[in-house]
Amino acid sequence: MVRLDQSTRGTRRWLILALGHIAQTASCAFLYGIPFLVPTMRASENLTLSEAGAVVAAPSIGLLLTLIVWGAAADRHGERLIMALGLGCSGLLLTFAGLGGHSLAVLFALFVAAGACTASVNAASGRVVMGWFGAHERGMAMGVRQTAQPLGVGVAALVLPPLAEHWGFRAAILFPAAFAIVAAIGVAVFVVDPPRPARAPHEPKVRSPYRTPTLWRVHGASALLVVPQFAVSAFAPVYLVAIHAWSPLAAGWFLAVVQGLGAIGRLVCGYWSDRVGSRLRPMRTLAVASAAVMLLVAVGDASWPWLVVLALVLAAVITVSDNGLGFTASAELAGLPWAGRAMGVQNTGQNIAAALTPPLLGLVIGDTRYALAFGLVAVFPMIAIWLTPVRAERG
Repeated sequence: MVRLDQSTRGTRRWLILALGHIAQTASCAFLYGIPFLVPTMRASENLTLSEAGAVVAAPSIGLLLTLIVWGAAADRHGERLIMALGLGCSGLLLTFAGLGGHSLAVLFALFVAAGACTASVNAASGRVVMGWFGAHERGMAMGVRQTAQPLGVGVAALVLPPLAEHWGFRAAILFPAAFAIVAAIGVAVFVVDPPRPARAPHEPKVRSPYRTPTLWRVHGASALLVVPQFAVSAFAPVYLVAIHAWSPLAAGWFLAVVQGLGAIGRLVCGYWSDRVGSRLRPMRTLAVASAAVMLLVAVGDASWPWLVVLALVLAAVITVSDNGLGFTASAELAGLPWAGRAMGVQNTGQNIAAALTPPLLGLVIGDTRYALAFGLVAVFPMIAIWLTPVRAERG
């Protein structure tokens, strides 16, 4: 990679990281904010629960279909253009959805298209971190970027329900629309693509890193580690209400607090990976911890109620802390020419695992089989321990 002037790196890269973080937060506020609008959406649009569920799922469908495509576009055309274009188009589509009295089919299509557009940020914002930050600080920088997801969820939780209550479902959609457009303008004006190494006229193209199993193993291990993360986020509040007689408000506050702790965990693990000079060794260690803490949750449910609450706090932090490590490792092992595509594949696998975990685990739980379900979840990080290719990273 081209060596950058130190003074330029010292100031510009942090501004670019901040703008990438804002762009990712805007994306997450839309992607994960629609569930907060379900009660108002059902009342104002006269929807059944299944119809509302389809609308909630629409942005994720668009995201999954286009992550790899946007990653390839970022590899070819640069990060600034891709982030600004995708976010801007997403904002315009959401503005159209908020202003018009559309049918359910049109609303679903608009949300799919907006989700597809906002997927541009996932790969491009990670790639810009890859380009502007050196290996000794990239883990921490990627950890900062990864905190955008809980922050986006928090912003949506605070802003969207009051807007919907006072102004209606359609008006509430205009908030993520405006957020996306403002973020797109900021990216277009202030983000600068990192320098790329010049290629000689007759130099052959960089060979695909997917010719060896290393990246596939990273993606597979990361997808497996998503299972305990979404098992906790999806079922911890329900479990505390149904089994421990917590109020829904108390369970919601519990989830909000552990989301904040999880964001801190991502930062700490990013810093840890920089200090030890490895992403996959800490990732494997966290896989061990994730398996252990999920077994602790299962034991607590079957024996001591006080233990399960403590274990759920630990699980909520540990199970999200590896996200940035797998993402960074994918980009570094792929190399800059393939980083966008590698992060797109990484994110696709994680999102598929996240989408499948709640419904399949719900079948296992039934009404009361929480100990069995949490014990079963521990198997996935156990497999990830073996699958994480630590030796390949050392090589």
